[in-house]
Amino acid sequence: MDNGSANRSVTGKPSKMTDTTTGKDATRKLARHASGLRYEQLPPTLVAVAKQCVLDTLGVCIGASTLAPEARIVAEYVRELGGKAESSVLGFGGRAPAPWAVFVNGSLGHMLDYDDVGGGHVSIATIPVALALGEKLGGISGRDLITAFAAGSDLMTRFCLSIDVPDWQMNSGWFATQLFGFLGGAATAGHALGLDAEQMENAFGIAFNQMSGSRQMAVGEATHMRSMQAGFSGQGAVVAAELARRGIIGPKDVVEGPFGVFKNYIRTDTPYWDALVGGLGMRFPLLDTHGFKVWPACGYTRATNAAILELRQQHALRPEDVEAISVIGGNLSTQQLCEPLDRKRRPQESIDGKFSIPFTSAVMMAKGNVTLRDYTPEGLRDPIVLAMADKVNYRAEQMASVRAAGDYSSASKPIVEIRMKDGRVFSHQPDRVPGDAKHPVKREFLEAKFRDCVSFSAKPIPARNMERAMELIAELDEISDATEILRLLS
Repeated sequence: MDNGSANRSVTGKPSKMTDTTTGKDATRKLARHASGLRYEQLPPTLVAVAKQCVLDTLGVCIGASTLAPEARIVAEYVRELGGKAESSVLGFGGRAPAPWAVFVNGSLGHMLDYDDVGGGHVSIATIPVALALGEKLGGISGRDLITAFAAGSDLMTRFCLSIDVPDWQMNSGWFATQLFGFLGGAATAGHALGLDAEQMENAFGIAFNQMSGSRQMAVGEATHMRSMQAGFSGQGAVVAAELARRGIIGPKDVVEGPFGVFKNYIRTDTPYWDALVGGLGMRFPLLDTHGFKVWPACGYTRATNAAILELRQQHALRPEDVEAISVIGGNLSTQQLCEPLDRKRRPQESIDGKFSIPFTSAVMMAKGNVTLRDYTPEGLRDPIVLAMADKVNYRAEQMASVRAAGDYSSASKPIVEIRMKDGRVFSHQPDRVPGDAKHPVKREFLEAKFRDCVSFSAKPIPARNMERAMELIAELDEISDATEILRLLS
């Protein structure tokens, strides 16, 4: 998240010295905002981003149905449960009760680690929720879908900007996507169901009672929980909104209260309150933080990928001429994705490869791109890539751990140094990465990415259906029933 302006830190938040907003009634303010938000309040740029998010999210969910081994386990479990056929299960076909469809689809969304970034992976925490409830209700207009997404994604982004998210995740031990996804998903679900402000506040309270997302899931290797975060939060969000609609009363003041979000999970009395509740309905910080992934791996691999690609192209470097690749410095996340080096060079599971800078850097150097196929069992065993991975090393430097993970300045990005067999040395430290808010991708790229992902659907999708779905998403703000998109893709 790089949202810098006057009186803002490199993390995009107002300086606490200039933040005059207080946390009084923060929960109530957010509930009023989420329930009362209207399409007419949304800037055209946000509407455009929302359409792209729908396209991107549906694609990565569908692609995971065959590329992620845990996907079939989750889908088959939900199918065995049975229940009312309310909402579509992406990639596999069939329907399930709305909360369980969201559990599958939200989980699918992060299994490839190809979903969007900024604000805590907002799309997988909100779009499956809105679409599933839209189907349960018998339809949802494109504008209502966009607004429900805006309500939830705005709340999640604001939570992330109100604290130093990466440092907090590393030190306090929570993942923003799952933890804040319960509240962001509840905002989306509540808006889709038409909750009033009081009901929305109850939905937040019920969602708060279910909040989870310990970073223990990222300790060690090959845990599927890292990819299923939005499944749990999305399911809980739907349950929270449905119970609130029926009259269940949730705890109040769950954001600012003495045992609320900031006290219990963030362990602070002084978040950036203005970032959380300032300018509600008038400014949408998602536009300053959001980005799409151009490579299917952890976001912290993007800087090294960008550096290698630029050096490779600028100097016409041939993989066979490379003697060594050094990744130098960076931040705490860089270190965690590089060490222990021996294991990072030889990932055994797809998820481990996606969280490995040495392996992913080797793919980029060897092939000039990183694709979904590079994390299949065959890709993980590619002898050319593994030989290149043996040439990748990591050199820590003193400021890396001091910067931790929350410094988004160019200085926090690692330096990549490529040494050639003839003695030449090339180095680069990127100041931005493809797909981020300041370096956005074109719609043509997202359409190509969507086609590629959909080609891996467990239940084959006819090309004409895929193309028609893309047309409907492009005109989402004009269509009367957005669930037609799901009928084409199910």
